[in-house]
Amino acid sequence: MNPTPPWLPQGTVYGSLLNFRREYALWAPKMAEPPYNAPPNAPVLYVKTANTFAAHGATIAVPGEVDVGAALGLVKSDLQCFQTLAQAGQARAAIENEASDLQGIAGVVLLNDLSLPHASYYRPPIKFRNRDGFLGCGPACMPLSAVGELGALKIAVRINGALRQTVDLSTLVRDAATLLADVEAFMTLQPGDVLMLGTDCLDDGARPRAKAGDRIEISAPGFAPLVNTLVEELA
Repeated sequence: MNPTPPWLPQGTVYGSLLNFRREYALWAPKMAEPPYNAPPNAPVLYVKTANTFAAHGATIAVPGEVDVGAALGLVKSDLQCFQTLAQAGQARAAIENEASDLQGIAGVVLLNDLSLPHASYYRPPIKFRNRDGFLGCGPACMPLSAVGELGALKIAVRINGALRQTVDLSTLVRDAATLLADVEAFMTLQPGDVLMLGTDCLDDGARPRAKAGDRIEISAPGFAPLVNTLVEELA
């Protein structure tokens, strides 16, 4: 029997900015400044392109230090994800997900949204976020019933075995169901698309930093850990 291949997104991956209360509060004073002059009414999104997808266990080449962004992704229902769940004996859980507040969501996945350090989270240039391999993808898409209440979930970030951050999903500005509803009010997510709930910052507004040679582990209850090792990018 062939082993299940590592999970990778089958559609577009959308990230959301300013969706944790700590970072939102840090940026709130600037929201009233030009050119926006007010806080955003709708979710602020960006795209992680297919070249960024890196499977669990893969090495990721980096040009220097990178920001680590632990995230949870909502996976829009697609055939591959349901097949994976069925192989794990979790097909019924996938069907139950369809009847929850997260309509059309097959499951959730751990992600590591890497980026080069930069000053603005409003509209960061694509070259900071979309380098090859800059989205570590968890080993599997997990049904909601396997991980329980998403708002109670805490994601641990370890670099070389040391705990560097705990991301608490109870501190989201928009919880998973609200974010999904607000996004789908103006755009239709396609089967296989992934919507990230956002990445949190540390108390000082920065994110955990990692560099070539570091091993990054993203973990949460109910999930197999996502592990990637950084290597030096060739000149």
